[in-house]
Parts: sequence; C-alpha cells; structure tokens
Amino acid sequence: MATAFQLPHDGADPARPLRIALFSGNYNYVRDGANQALNRLVAFLERQGCTVRVYSPTSDTPAFEPAGTLVSVPSVQIPGRAEYRVALGLPERLKRDIRNFAPDIIHLSAPDPLGHAAKKLGRALGVPVVASVHTRFETYLEYYGFGWLRPAGENMLRRFYAGLDAVFATTSGFAETLREQGIVEHATVWSRGVDKARFNPGRRSAEWRWSLGIKDDEAVIAFVGRLVLEKGLDKVAAAVTELKARGVPHRLLVVGEGPARERFAAQVPDAIFAGFLDGDRLPRAYASAEVLINPSTTETFGNINLEAMASGIPVVAADASGNACLVENGVTGRLVAPDDIAGYADALTLYLTDPAARAAAGAAGLKAAQAYDWDEINGAVLARYRQLV
Repeated sequence: MATAFQLPHDGADPARPLRIALFSGNYNYVRDGANQALNRLVAFLERQGCTVRVYSPTSDTPAFEPAGTLVSVPSVQIPGRAEYRVALGLPERLKRDIRNFAPDIIHLSAPDPLGHAAKKLGRALGVPVVASVHTRFETYLEYYGFGWLRPAGENMLRRFYAGLDAVFATTSGFAETLREQGIVEHATVWSRGVDKARFNPGRRSAEWRWSLGIKDDEAVIAFVGRLVLEKGLDKVAAAVTELKARGVPHRLLVVGEGPARERFAAQVPDAIFAGFLDGDRLPRAYASAEVLINPSTTETFGNINLEAMASGIPVVAADASGNACLVENGVTGRLVAPDDIAGYADALTLYLTDPAARAAAGAAGLKAAQAYDWDEINGAVLARYRQLV
C-alpha cells in the first residue's frame, strides 16, 4: 500500500544539509519524463543546501545540462535501442569516490547492474538506501517480442526492491499495482508537478498552427512523447484510422522523435510531424491542439496528461494506473479500455466535434492541474530522507 509523508521524528535536525548519492540509468543523455523529474528533485535539494552527486551513464551529446554533480559510470549501448545505455556496475574507483563523498543516503532510480551494486555498497556503508520506480520496465518486453520473459523480469524486480528503507512510487494506484504484483510491499507516493507558468492556455498560437498548414476551423489531436512502440503508437494509428472511416474531420499533430518514427509515419500518412520540441515550443504545441491522446499503459504517472491539463485541453487516455490517477473520466477527459479502438474514436469524436464538451473538460483539467506544485512535492521527498537519516 502507499503511505503518506510525515515530518521528521523528534531528534532529527531539520536544518542539516544532507549528502545524497543518486544512481540513474539515464540522467540526461536522452530526455524523458523520469530524468526530468530526477533533475528537478536534485535542483530542489541543492537549493535547500543539500549536496547531490549523481552516478549515471553519459554521452558526448547530452540532451540537457544536468542538475547536481554528474559522475560518468561505465556503460554499453542497448542492442536495438542504441540511444539508450545500460550501466555495467561500480568499478573500484567509483566505490572509492562514493566512500569519499560519504553520503547520508543513497537513492536508486533504475533496477540495472549499477543500481544493484549501489544497493550492496549502501548496505556495506550502513546508510539508508531508497529507490524510486519510474516506469513499468517489465511491460516493455511484450512490445519487442519477449513477453515470455516477463515473469523472470518481475522476479528480478522483487529482488531489487526487497529490503530497501523506502520505495517511492509516482501514484497510489501504481503503488497498489506494485503491491499486487508482489514487487513492493509498501511504497510512499512521490508525485509529479507541472510548471504552470510554462504550460497554460495562453500559449495557444494561431500563427503557429497556420505555419503547419492547420486552418482555424480544423480540430487537432496531439500526441506527445518519444516515438517508441511502448507509447502505444499502434493504437494512435488505429484510432485515427477509425476516425477517418467515420468521416470525423481532424488533424493529428505528432510531437516527438524516436526510433519508431518511420514505422509510425507509414501508419499515419496524413499526420503533421513537428519533431522534438522544448522550451516554449512544447507548451505552444499543447495549447494549440484541441485534445491529447495518450494510449500508453507503461506510464507510472503520465506527465503529458498533466501538461495537457495545465494547457486547458481534454485528455483521452488508456485506463491504466499512470493515467487514471490524473484523468477524471467524464470530467477532465475520457479513460478508455487500453485495447478499445472504437472507444478511443468515440472519446476523440466527442471533443473534436463538441466545443462545449471540449471547453468544459479543458477548464476542469486546468483547475485540477493547479494542485501539482513541484516544490511541495519534492519537499516531501526531502522530509522522508530526513526521517530515514
């Protein structure tokens, strides 16, 4: 089950700066929701006077500048997914570096060889070891023809998370899923926030839509994310194909890049591919659409849902733990059974053709997004650290 945060016990020094060693499989070499959350956490911790040393694979072309002090660890490319790397563990020189750093707490964010080695070292050092669960790694196998390996993957996860001082899950629903799978017995919720100054309805731009060939009276479905199979690209393609068969006017706007782009583009030949967008360009894309589609079932939180809500547009998403925690069915959008293509088409049709329903859901989502504040959320993680230290 998920547990709530509490203030540190009597006797803990709430003002003492902590030294935190964070271990990540991808801290900044490819941009994704998980490492964006980790970087925000580290930046917050350092603003509070803590010192964070991050151990992760690196590349010569990082996606963004990292927060904290980043230490490169040995790694190799993942076969078939060369943009990602897997950390190989902790050589003796890095173990010495960690001992010299003398962390108060160790935070693991991936169940890779690096995470396993750091867990073992933390136990030897006698410091608390915690982990955060950012994605449903065990489900990825099914998208690449290795579904038969899922039981073995789940057993590995059980061993990795066993005996830790705390495990952070992104939502209470995801924490319950982990408990039902027997992977984690108890989890504390570390949610996500949204930058409301960056993502808001005021970012909508008719001029940008015109530049893409979108007319004022055309309704746009946005898909935002890395173009990889586990994001549900096949379901997006099937849903818009169904809309076309029904004669429902729409434009599909795809924001993101990834190794599955060529395959996806062949499935949705009429789509507009805007590529990877960052800075002010990403919130402009959200606000310039009428509805977001997110059929992924591998998310543990669904950052794109929250960003769309803050941008004032409805969300049509798969009814899975990472989406159901944010999207209130019939209020801020629609939740659809993951494989129900007709259900996706029905929900999209509603928001594409009914401006009043679209406006009501967008307003409800905008209101709900106001509760997700990054500093408050990350402050709770620091409070939990202090409890354990």
